[in-house]
Amino acid sequence: MTAVHYESYTEARAHLKDLLDAAGQGRVATVRRDTGYAAVVDAARLRHALALLCPSKAEVVSEGHGWSVFFPGLPVAADGGTFDEAIDEMIDALREYAEDWQDRLLSAPNHRDNWGLVQLIGLSDDAQLRDWLLGVAT
Repeated sequence: MTAVHYESYTEARAHLKDLLDAAGQGRVATVRRDTGYAAVVDAARLRHALALLCPSKAEVVSEGHGWSVFFPGLPVAADGGTFDEAIDEMIDALREYAEDWQDRLLSAPNHRDNWGLVQLIGLSDDAQLRDWLLGVAT
């Protein structure tokens, strides 16, 4: 298994199928564009790696007649009348946070290091996010 590397965007575009095939196979696949250097990675593999690197630190507590879910250190929290409702609300809150991060928080000093979390959210469907929140191995 050899790495695939293209020294320019034009070269990568001409070999896009090979680049995507390499990424899908889990091979190192890179493209240089001007002074930038980018990796092309299979989305499912990246999501799996991010889930391992960014374990959920969600805390769930029973409060009165409902449940609350929050992430220490993140401005993300949710409430629900049942445990499942609170988790569903947290999934929505995480998606809203990811949108806000993309729109305006990516350069904020207290948010810029959340890139991995935002990528994980964007690459996950609701069932995958639920499993991640609950610590279910996937």
